[in-house]
Amino acid sequence: MKPEVDIDNLIDELAINLRRMIEAEELVNPALVGIKTGGVWVAERLRTLLRIEEPLGELNIAFYRDDFSRLGIHPTVEPSRLPFEVDNRDLVLVDDILYTGRTVRAAMNELFDYGRPRAVKLVVLFDRGGRELPIQADLVGAHLKLGIREHAKLTGPDHLALELHRTRG
Repeated sequence: MKPEVDIDNLIDELAINLRRMIEAEELVNPALVGIKTGGVWVAERLRTLLRIEEPLGELNIAFYRDDFSRLGIHPTVEPSRLPFEVDNRDLVLVDDILYTGRTVRAAMNELFDYGRPRAVKLVVLFDRGGRELPIQADLVGAHLKLGIREHAKLTGPDHLALELHRTRG
């Protein structure tokens, strides 16, 4: 099931709001870091729209998850790539869908293994609620209202689309 969501428009709006946040909070030369895979797709588009020349950082947080065995996730060994200094740097962490907060917690743990950023701002394309950890995005493209058995997934990368799935139970 695919809901009617204009993802290109959402990302355009996120870019405008991110530019405003960068200026208002006086972030200095912020680097974008996408969480694989959907967060990287969104971050790449934001980077292009904001004309950021610095390379994009990519985090593979599979081994930092505290619930991958419970979820049945079998992590693929792909290294993270942060082609810039993290210490004392303003970072914008980008993900596709914020749900329990565990992905973001894992990403923060990995970022701090690379150094101590000055600030980390969280930008997500969708917030679906249902937090298990006290994590909140600084910028959200749209809020999703999903039932307990409904799940959302961003597909891409060439054409980004939101797919909704309902589990049996």
